[in-house]
Amino acid sequence: MPTPPTTAEAPRRLTTSAMIASIAEPGQRTTKAPFGHAMVRLAEERPEVVGLSADLAKYTDMHIFRDAHPDRFFQMGMAEQVMLGAAAGLAETGLVPFASTYSVFATRRAYDFLCLDIAEPGLNVNVVGALPGLTTGYGPSHQATEDLAILRGVPGLTIVDPADSVDIEQAVPALAATPGPTYLRLLRGAVPTVLDEYDYRFELGRAALLRTGRDVLFVSTGLMTPRALRAAAELEADHIDVAVLHVPTIKPLDTESIVREAGRGGRLVVTLENHTVIGGLTEAVASCLALSGTAARVVPIALPDEFLAAGALPTLHDRYGLSVSAVKSRVRDALR
Repeated sequence: MPTPPTTAEAPRRLTTSAMIASIAEPGQRTTKAPFGHAMVRLAEERPEVVGLSADLAKYTDMHIFRDAHPDRFFQMGMAEQVMLGAAAGLAETGLVPFASTYSVFATRRAYDFLCLDIAEPGLNVNVVGALPGLTTGYGPSHQATEDLAILRGVPGLTIVDPADSVDIEQAVPALAATPGPTYLRLLRGAVPTVLDEYDYRFELGRAALLRTGRDVLFVSTGLMTPRALRAAAELEADHIDVAVLHVPTIKPLDTESIVREAGRGGRLVVTLENHTVIGGLTEAVASCLALSGTAARVVPIALPDEFLAAGALPTLHDRYGLSVSAVKSRVRDALR
């Protein structure tokens, strides 16, 4: 009878830490905790900036701000509704709060407080949601795959989905300067650094054309923009020329840039987002094209309309079509 393999001989299993899994690919340049360090720099310039956490400072990089400015940090415990209500009260006094927790808790659990305490009076409260979309190996309890769909309907709410550390570092002061409420989909920990290679500058409400191409137009947001850029470069080997339009602001959407680029040359339009295909970037792009009368075929690369499995992030991203290899396969199939 054959002997079972020893531990050393057993097949290697892909693993990930559910709390702090990195979305960076092997060999990719990263910046550590860009949100936390951006908060510290902002606080040095603006004494009215304060930070709040719902017992997750370490896992939203808010601990960097907490350690630098302990007198301006408020630990609210596992009480997201209370945290957003307190943030609203702080904003009423003239302070500029950044309230951080996981996206699922900020949107599913505390929606009423975000909507009525913060958005309805138009307060300058900045809600920071970590683990957006499929950025954790945990299952549906922590995967905020529908946060954009939940929040896009909130009047006056600015929504930003940054691609990398450059986006985050530049978005933080821009959000603080925005009079009304904001929601930031946070990439935390070791965050990829990509956009500095493209002469990029974050502008609230503006998309950025990072790459031109005659055959396909990628319209991407969040962590899918670095993958869109890599997929576009690798598709050159197949003689497929791909443009990349990065959309960091989901609301207000830069409809002018999307319509302009989608209307050029009859290119295939491919949307890429780390969110369910329902209610996010794909539907926003399709809607603005339809309402403008722009004829374009739109192919979505997004998460399916279902509760997702738990597991290692590389495995999940490949399974649900977010990996670079999956993106390339989808484009090749669509062009056949």
